[in-house]
Amino acid sequence: GLTAVINFVSSDMKFVSITISGTPTKAKNEAMAITIPAGKLTSGAALTVTPNDNARFEIAQSENALTDLSAAVNLEALMDYDSITTTVPEADRDKYDIIVLGVKPQGMTALLHGLAPILKTRSDRFCLITMAAGLTAARVAELADGDYPVIRIMPNTPVAVGEGMVLACANQAVTGAEKAEFERMFSAAGRIDWLDEALIDAGSAVSGCGPAFVCLFMEALADGGVAAGLPRKKALEYAAQTLLGTARLAMAESAHLAALKDSVCSPGGSTIAGVRALEQHAFRAACMDAVIAAWQRTRELGQ
Repeated sequence: GLTAVINFVSSDMKFVSITISGTPTKAKNEAMAITIPAGKLTSGAALTVTPNDNARFEIAQSENALTDLSAAVNLEALMDYDSITTTVPEADRDKYDIIVLGVKPQGMTALLHGLAPILKTRSDRFCLITMAAGLTAARVAELADGDYPVIRIMPNTPVAVGEGMVLACANQAVTGAEKAEFERMFSAAGRIDWLDEALIDAGSAVSGCGPAFVCLFMEALADGGVAAGLPRKKALEYAAQTLLGTARLAMAESAHLAALKDSVCSPGGSTIAGVRALEQHAFRAACMDAVIAAWQRTRELGQ
């Protein structure tokens, strides 16, 4: 099956175009539909874009309009298609100076194969933003068949609530003004940190993959609470708030994490008994191995 999907966001974060065509791998086309809830668009009505459909719409203006829209739209469903090519409405081809290539690395070649001829027709300046794990900015420019400005980013899922970590690097064609515009557009997503591209795969293994690891730990904490007699809902709330509060404490304090841990561990107390159990099961080594495995896989995806 094939699909065509690309999201263009204008510099004022106002207009978006989405096109889907072809046959999805799933049996039901409706499973692949993109649904935009009521209140996110200037029309006020909900909008569903299904396969073999084309939609152009205007985002309802708000302080966090782009972040709100991204959180509301289930773009992840698109990843269940076999491959991705590009179709852009004729009226929209020359209107966007920021082009977000929102596909996984496996779909980038097909996406840019369709997009490259369109980019060649443009005489004005534009910047490509990629979030495909493992693909370097140089490789994305090569696939796009031009020496274009490319910003490579690695966000994580907490951007949906404005608490994300967005790692970013750029090739030499990107100007300071374009970096500033990128920061303005993505500021509502959470923290943004620029780093050398050689480090972005390692950073992705920590912050990009980290939410999955944290969810496993949070679920395990809650399961332990349930085993000890807590109702499931309370156990989940306690685990989530404990992780949230501890993270904020760690960000605010200058003390080493080991010192923060020690401050909870009374001699002969309950916490140190739990820490001992974690150490017996090689908890820290397992976490380190998870990050290293994710980093190695990210590098493989870029080959």
